[in-house]
Amino acid sequence: MEKPDFSNLKALYINCTLKLSPRMSHTQGLIDVSQNIMEAEGVSFENIRLVDYPVAYGVYPDMTEHGAKEDAWPEIWKKVDAADILIIGTPIWLGAKSSVASKLIERLYAMSSLQNDKGQYYFYGKVGGCIITGNEDGIKHCGMGILYSLQHIGYSIPPQADCGWVGEAGPGPSYRDEESGAKSNDFTNRNTTFMTYNLLHLAKMLKEQGGYPAYGNSRKAWDDGTRWNFENPEYR
Repeated sequence: MEKPDFSNLKALYINCTLKLSPRMSHTQGLIDVSQNIMEAEGVSFENIRLVDYPVAYGVYPDMTEHGAKEDAWPEIWKKVDAADILIIGTPIWLGAKSSVASKLIERLYAMSSLQNDKGQYYFYGKVGGCIITGNEDGIKHCGMGILYSLQHIGYSIPPQADCGWVGEAGPGPSYRDEESGAKSNDFTNRNTTFMTYNLLHLAKMLKEQGGYPAYGNSRKAWDDGTRWNFENPEYR
C-alpha cells in the first residue's frame, strides 16, 4: 500500500478545557496522541486553549462591534480559516460538552454565512472532528452535538470522526491520572488513530479536488437567480 502524502495539510486543535494554562488538561493528553500522528505524517498543526483568550460571547464575527469591550475571536478566526482540519477537544461536564466548547461553536456559527470563491458557504471543503475526555458517561452525546454542529455550518465529517476516553462513572481517575490506565487503553488508542487518519484522508481528497463542485449548492447562484437552471416547482 502506497503511503499517502499529507504534508500539505494544516490542522487546528482547539482544546475547550475549563482550565487556564499552564494547568494540566486531561483533554490535552488525548489530543497529544492525535497530534503525535500528525507530526509523524508531516502535517502542520497548531493547538490552542480557547479559555486562555478573551473570546466574547455572541454570534457576530467581531463582538467589539456589538458592545463587547474586547474580543480575541477575529485573531483566532485567522487560524481556523487557515486550517484544512478542525478538531474540537472538550471535557465532559454533567454529561455534556464544556461551556467553552459551546462558545466556540457559537463563534464558528457566526462565520458560517461567509462564502468561498465559489459562492458556497465558507466551511465547504474543510473537515471536522472531536476529542472528548471525562470520568463520567457522555462521549457519544458530546460527539453527536459537536459533529452535528460542524456539519451544519459546512464542515465535512468523515467516518468515525470522534474519539474519547471515560473512566468509571465519577468521581474517579481521569485520562492523565496514572491509575486510570487510559494511555494503554487499546480501544481509545485505536479510535484516536482511526479518527486522525480519517480526517487526513478526507481533507486530502477534498483539497486535491478543490473542495466540492458548486453545482447545486452555491448560495451565490441561488441568490442571483441563475440556480444552475433549477426552478422551484409551483404548488398547484
